[in-house]
Amino acid sequence: MTCAACSNRIEKTLNKIPGVTATVNLATETARASFTPGLATPDDLIAAVERSGYGAIEINDASLIEEKAKRAIAYKKELHIFLISAALTLPLMLHMVTIFAGVNTEFLPRWLQWLLATPVQFWIGKRFYISAWHALRGGGANMDVLVALGTSMAYFFSAVVTILSLDQHVYFESGAAIITLVLLGKLMEVRAKGKTSTAIEELIKLQPKTARMERDGEIIEVDANTLVVGDIFIVRPGESLPVDGIVIEGSSSVNEAMLTGESLPVTKQTGARIYAATMNQQGLLKCRATDVGSHTQLAAIINLVDQAQGSRAPIQRMADAISAVFVPVVMTISMLTLSLTWWFLGDFVTALINAVAVLVIACPCALGLATPTAIMVGTGRGAQAGLLVKNAAALENAEKIQVLIVDKTGTLTEGRPAVTDIILTGMVTEHDLMQVAASLEQGSEHPLAKAVLERAGGMNIRSQRITDFTAVTGSGITANIDGTKYFLGSPKFLRSHGAKIEDADIVTLQTEGKTIIAIAVVNNDIPQIMGYFAIADRLRNTSARAVKRLQSMGIEVIMLTGDNPTTAAAIALQTGISNYRAEVLPQDKATEVEKLRASGKFTGMVGDGINDAPALAAADVSFAIGAGSDIAIKAADITLMRNDLMSAADAISLSRATLSKIRQNLFFAFIYNILGIPLAAAGLLNPVIAGAAMAMSSVSVVSNSLLLKRWQPRS
Repeated sequence: MTCAACSNRIEKTLNKIPGVTATVNLATETARASFTPGLATPDDLIAAVERSGYGAIEINDASLIEEKAKRAIAYKKELHIFLISAALTLPLMLHMVTIFAGVNTEFLPRWLQWLLATPVQFWIGKRFYISAWHALRGGGANMDVLVALGTSMAYFFSAVVTILSLDQHVYFESGAAIITLVLLGKLMEVRAKGKTSTAIEELIKLQPKTARMERDGEIIEVDANTLVVGDIFIVRPGESLPVDGIVIEGSSSVNEAMLTGESLPVTKQTGARIYAATMNQQGLLKCRATDVGSHTQLAAIINLVDQAQGSRAPIQRMADAISAVFVPVVMTISMLTLSLTWWFLGDFVTALINAVAVLVIACPCALGLATPTAIMVGTGRGAQAGLLVKNAAALENAEKIQVLIVDKTGTLTEGRPAVTDIILTGMVTEHDLMQVAASLEQGSEHPLAKAVLERAGGMNIRSQRITDFTAVTGSGITANIDGTKYFLGSPKFLRSHGAKIEDADIVTLQTEGKTIIAIAVVNNDIPQIMGYFAIADRLRNTSARAVKRLQSMGIEVIMLTGDNPTTAAAIALQTGISNYRAEVLPQDKATEVEKLRASGKFTGMVGDGINDAPALAAADVSFAIGAGSDIAIKAADITLMRNDLMSAADAISLSRATLSKIRQNLFFAFIYNILGIPLAAAGLLNPVIAGAAMAMSSVSVVSNSLLLKRWQPRS
C-alpha cells in the first residue's frame, strides 16, 4: 500500500464480502477482519485482496518473523533499485544544473537524456503504473496515479520534443528525479515505520525457545512449545520462564519488568504465580505449568498490543474522509492549472510543468500516516511501561478525562487487608468469636473475608458447618451454626437488623481508616453483639503522590468506598482526596459513574475487582488494576500492569502525548498540501522540488511520531 486511498480501497473490498467486517491500517500494512463461518474464510479474504492488486498472508508469530525476514530482503532489493535509479538520474540532474547556471549548450544530447530516462520511467517506475492501473480498475485513485500521470506527462512531452527536434527544453530529468525521490522517500518511510512497530517484535523475542523438565530423575532440555498444562519444569537463575505457572518448590526473586514495567524484582515462593518471559534472578524454581502457548500472559499482551495498533482512532475519520476524495480533487486542480495557465499565458510548456508539479507535490500519504503511526508508537511505548491499551479509541479518550473515580480497596490500598484489632463485648472469648467468623466466611473470595480467614488460620481455628447461608452484597451475611443464627457484616448492616452498636467501641478505629466488621448472635430474635474486627488495608506508597499528580493535571479525583463516612474521611485525608462517596454498595458504583457522566463530566474509572466491572463498563474510559480479576480487566479500556494509581496518571499522560503528536502530524499534513498545491499551481515550485517535498512529507510525519518513544512514565 502506498497511501490512504490504497487502504481505503482494500477495506471496502473486504467489507463487500458477505459476513465480513474489516479495518485496514496503512501504517502497519495489516487488516483485522471478523467473518461469519460458512459465509467466508481467510482464503476468501486473501483472494479479495489479491484481486485488488495487493498481496496478503494470514498473521501468526511465525509469519510475522518470516515476513520481517522477507521485508529485510525486499528492503535491500529496493535499495539496489534506488541506487540504479539514482545513477541513471544523476547525469540528467547535472544537465539541469548547467541550464540553471546559464549555460545554453546542453550538457547531454537529447537522445542520451531519453536513453537514461526511459529505464527509470518504465522499468523502475513500472510499479507506479501497475498500482495506478489496479486502482483505476477498482474505481479509485491513489498516490501512484498522481506519480504515474505526472511523470508520464513530463516524459512524453520531452519525447515528442526530441523526435520532432522542436525548439523547446526537455524535461526528462523531472520524471526521472521524481521517481528516484519517491523511491528514496519510501525507503526512508519503510525504515521509520519499521521502528514504530518494534514493540510487538520485541515482545515476541521475549518468549524462550527451550525449557528444562525433570524426567526419570534427570533434567532435560525440551522445546518450550511442547510444554502442556500440568507439566513440571525447572528454571535456573538467569533463565527466562517458558510458560505461565505456579511455584511448587523453591524461592527466588523474579524480574517482571518486561511485562509490568516495574523495575524492582518480585519475590516468588511456593504457591506464587509466575509468568512466561520473566527472568528468574536468584534461586532454583520448580514450577507447574498452568497456561501455555497462546494462553499465557505474554501472549495476551502481544494480542492486545497488536489489536490496539491495528485499530482506528476516532480522530482519524476526518483524514480518511479527505483521503477518499483527495486524488480526484488533485487531478482536477492539475487539469485546471494546465488549462488556465495555457489560456492566460499562452505558454503550453509552463502550463504543463505547473500541472506536473501539482500532481507530484500532493501527498495523501502524510494524511494517512498521521494518526496510525502515532497510535502504533504510543501503544507500543505503553506496553513497555506496563500500560495495555485495548484500542486506539481508548488511548484518544483518556486525554479527555475530567473526573477520575477510584475504588478504595486494591486501588488506593494494596488490596491485602489484615485484622489489626479484635474487640470483645464480654459474651465470648476471642477464640470462639474467631471460630464463628471463620465459619461464616469460609469459601468467600472477598478481601475482608480473606483477612479474617488468614487470622483464623494463624490461630489454628477450624471452621464449623453452616446452614441457611444468605449474603447481602457489600453489606454482610447471615447463617446458622448448630441451629443458632449469626450475623456478620458492617455496623450499618447489623443495625438494620436491630443490633445495638456502641459507637464508642469503634469510632476511634474508624478515624484511623480501619474497616469494622461486627459479629452478632441472635438471642430471643434480637441480634446481640459478640465483638468486632478492625481490618486495615495499607495504603500504597504511591497513592498520595498519584492523587496530587492527577490533580496537577487538572483532573478531579473522587473515591468510592463501601466503608462508613468516618473511615472514608480518614482515607481521603491521607491521600489528599477532597471528594468521596462512603457506604457505596457494589451495585451502586455504576450509578455514581452515570451520575457524573450525566452532569457533563468526561469520566474515568479505576478498579480491580469483580464488583467494579459494571462501573468500569459505565465509564467513558476504564482502567483495571492488572492484579485484579479477569472480569474487571476484560471490562476495562486500559489495563495497569503495575497495580497502582500512578499508572493511571501515566496512561493519561501517554494519551495526551500521543494526541499531541497526532494533532501535529495532521496539522503538518494539511498545511503541507494547503500551501504546496497552490504554490505548485502558481509555478513557484519546480516539479523536482515538488517531488522531493512530497517524498519527505510522509517521512517527517513518521519521524515526528517516533519522538513518542522519548515519553517516560513517572511511576
